[in-house]
Amino acid sequence: MTAKLSFADVRAHLLAGDEIALVDVREEHPFAQAHPLWAANLPLARIELDAWRRIPRRDTLIVVYGEHEGADLAPLATERLATLGYTRVHLLDGGLEGWRQAGGELFRDVNVPSKAFGELVEHERHTPSLPAEEVKALIDSKADVVVLDARRFDEYQTMSIPGATSVPGAELALRVRELAPDPATRVIVNCAGRTRSIIGTQSLVNAGIPNPVAALRNGTIGWKLAGQVLDHGASRRAPEVGEAHRAEARTAAEAVARRAGVRWIEAEAIDALEAPGRTVYRFDVRTPEEYEAGHLPRFANVPGGQLVQETDHSVPVRGARIVLADDDGVRAPMTASWLAQMGWEVYVLAPQPALAYSERGATLAAQPATPATGRYRRPYEGTDAPAEAMQAYLDWEFGLIAQLGRDGTHGFKVL
Repeated sequence: MTAKLSFADVRAHLLAGDEIALVDVREEHPFAQAHPLWAANLPLARIELDAWRRIPRRDTLIVVYGEHEGADLAPLATERLATLGYTRVHLLDGGLEGWRQAGGELFRDVNVPSKAFGELVEHERHTPSLPAEEVKALIDSKADVVVLDARRFDEYQTMSIPGATSVPGAELALRVRELAPDPATRVIVNCAGRTRSIIGTQSLVNAGIPNPVAALRNGTIGWKLAGQVLDHGASRRAPEVGEAHRAEARTAAEAVARRAGVRWIEAEAIDALEAPGRTVYRFDVRTPEEYEAGHLPRFANVPGGQLVQETDHSVPVRGARIVLADDDGVRAPMTASWLAQMGWEVYVLAPQPALAYSERGATLAAQPATPATGRYRRPYEGTDAPAEAMQAYLDWEFGLIAQLGRDGTHGFKVL
């Protein structure tokens, strides 16, 4: 019989900083309706495909739940995990309903730790933002302004602010000086909703760029709710970075990361982080194109902005250690600075010789976070979401700080 852990047991492990994977084995849509803050979604149908990649250590403490439509998927999931060699698999005592009855906070939507963290950052740092109407007026008046879209390039192509350039999250601090070399140029950062706009804007503030910088308040959702028109199929990308700007960005990124408590590590010391009994995730935070051209062995590709945005998917073992790599000394430290503030023990790999990046292909690239079956449709996704759904999504995000306070397990410390 599979052992059980209670709500109190799981909470104690989270508060102690122990390694634990709280796994929801329902499909993504029911997961998005209600789940604990640190639950990771690993649908039953994908356990054999994804478990070893997402939970690499077989003796990880795993706690499983999965009630859906009168059935409990958790017992079958624990059997499959045991067959795969996992040795410390438990059921959540009472399942999700037991969590609720014990007073545990439940959250809606996906990537909730990252989104809640973004709201906390804005609340504590008063991250500057401008409403859609003001940004449009700046664009229409041909003011000295650049709009930088912090989402993935494919999201940017689906819909974007007119005239915006694609600069995915971790690229911002590296490339902003090429796009706005005049310190008088106003920089606007946007995403589809709020999180990546906030984190991107605050990244530039933290990195000390001299330009006035602000988030587009509520992103493309705010733009659409203001009755304004979006572009589709845009293809503007940031230029290559000159060495002088790269050096400035590197110095700033290292300073921010050290303030956040990030440590640097040599390649030969990484294996020691795993012993005894510790999970270590290795991520290359450069673009997919750079990764495919050559990367370090055993490093999976998760571009830095997406790693901060989808941390629960990429790092489902809370309490694990994370090592980040890049080839410029900017993207890994900036990404690490955010993960450290989210309570992770994070290291940046010391610069490697070019030869180390010789492995080709994307065999260790991160898999899509959202398989098609049972997928949850985000309210900010695509171009046809109803206004009511978009506003409800924003209202939900505004309430996340209060939920963090009630939950009490987040461990976030904003610089």
